[in-house]
Amino acid sequence: MDIQTHQRIDQALCGRPIVVEDDFCQVELTTTTEMAVDASGLVHGGFIFGLADHAAMVAVNHPNVVLGAAEVKFLKPVRAGETVVAHARIENKEGRKHSAIVQVDRGDEAVFKGTFTCFVLDQPVLAPNVA
Repeated sequence: MDIQTHQRIDQALCGRPIVVEDDFCQVELTTTTEMAVDASGLVHGGFIFGLADHAAMVAVNHPNVVLGAAEVKFLKPVRAGETVVAHARIENKEGRKHSAIVQVDRGDEAVFKGTFTCFVLDQPVLAPNVA
């Protein structure tokens, strides 16, 4: 299936889609030392959130999808050098509103869970208004 959204995203920072199906995707990210916040190698949660957000957007897979809200839980820390995979599934669609359930796993261990509320717009969110 072709990916129709977020085509210019930096996959080194937000993950690389490895499975893309209708209303589902998996996105893989190998974390780096540049993502670490301290000498122990703790990866900043923003990179894990970015991975999960990217997965939600690809699960919707529309060129004009944007994030409206997210309710998330960080369950375990991630260390630089570890590979994590986000699994996103569209749970509900109501018109333009899509609800994605996302879980990020390190192997068989969940490190993050969240619900992402996504909206499909008629045009890109930054498109100029036409009067």
